[in-house]
Amino acid sequence: MRGRHKVPEKQDGQMIDRVLWQSAAALAAATWLAGSAVAQATDPGETLDAKEIPAVSADAEISRHPDGGPEPGRGSVTNLPLPRYVSLKGGEGNARRGPSLSHRIDWVFRHAGMPLRVVAEFGHWRRVEDQDGAGGWVHYSLLSGVRTAIVRKDMLELLAKPDEHSNVVARAEAGAIVRLHECNPTWCRVSGGGEKGWVPKSAIWGVDADETRE
Repeated sequence: MRGRHKVPEKQDGQMIDRVLWQSAAALAAATWLAGSAVAQATDPGETLDAKEIPAVSADAEISRHPDGGPEPGRGSVTNLPLPRYVSLKGGEGNARRGPSLSHRIDWVFRHAGMPLRVVAEFGHWRRVEDQDGAGGWVHYSLLSGVRTAIVRKDMLELLAKPDEHSNVVARAEAGAIVRLHECNPTWCRVSGGGEKGWVPKSAIWGVDADETRE
């Protein structure tokens, strides 16, 4: 299982072998340690139970400008903020070079719940990128409004409270995908593997530095 797969190109009738790139989320299996119990997933996506991801459209909260046009810093189609974060709805999503089925596939995202950042809109298509900046145009039906994040720090401690001196509830390896909950200016509450706790915002990818969530 790979988080992101680079699709080979054809040139002059010959297949060019391209390097298969993998994001950190695809390389690390999530391991949660809570007390004496150890729960290890064979794939980072398993840290996020499919039942935990409701069927929420990435464009569910459409808010149009009164004059009919998009507000500054918002998408021309949905009027939602750009950039913004979404997640991959299913286990696979094709990222194309342009916003139509006629454009070639550059990347294949293979990770349910994988956080992605929407940077542009065109019709039913959204241009997205992962934590490494790789991506392309993805059909909006493949994206979910459910917020997730990728752990960037190895053996990241999940704390009972947003305080560095608080009790450790669990730990997660770098690359684990977690569900994103509340966020204040410096901390976010996340969950995965049946555990929930607070982590420094700087230790995860999938939320902006100045973003707050209730």
